[in-house]
Amino acid sequence: MKNKILLLEDDMSLSQTLEDFLEDNNFEVVCAYDGKEANEIIYEQNFDLFLLDVNVPYIDGFTLLKEQRENNITTPAIYITSLNSIDSLEEGYKSGGDDYIRKPFELKELLFRIETILKRGYFHNTSQRIEIDKDISFDIDTDLLLVKEEKIQLNTKEIKLLKLFLQNRDVPLSHEKIHDTLWEYDETPSETSLRTYIKVLRKYIGKEKIVSIKKLGYRFN
Repeated sequence: MKNKILLLEDDMSLSQTLEDFLEDNNFEVVCAYDGKEANEIIYEQNFDLFLLDVNVPYIDGFTLLKEQRENNITTPAIYITSLNSIDSLEEGYKSGGDDYIRKPFELKELLFRIETILKRGYFHNTSQRIEIDKDISFDIDTDLLLVKEEKIQLNTKEIKLLKLFLQNRDVPLSHEKIHDTLWEYDETPSETSLRTYIKVLRKYIGKEKIVSIKKLGYRFN
């Protein structure tokens, strides 16, 4: 399974270097060279991580991410920038950034930061709990589903599926995307098992929350 990264970098040479390096490390990379182009790509595609330069044409990286957060896009983001003041650092985090790496940087350091964030199953949220509905929430630290404060322990794949839904609210998710998230490369995806996981989640959070999309997949409302 390849994690998909949006790379926003207007320096063509650096963009190519980063793209090649990340692809060599088993990531799928989509490049944008200005904020407007990045905004359009985000609207059309789903990503596991944003890698954003700040000083780019049309829409700067800070503004771009702030707008995505206001639209409930929780995809984790790392800023790559030559800005080095504490004010810039503060603005980066306040706009919704999850990490910040200053140019010039070692490629291995960038890889370490990317892998660390992706391993967290990261939610960009200031609270420990993600609200799902009245009296229903998910604790991102303990991976427990809380229904009227009753603690529900889901199995590993049910947790992965719920996190995927919560990170992609109102976004249609294909069977392929779900399979890639739930099953490792050496495992065989099972549509029967997926239906079972869906059934379990619906039992706790409500059938209407997870909508089946014929011949495509599912959408979390």
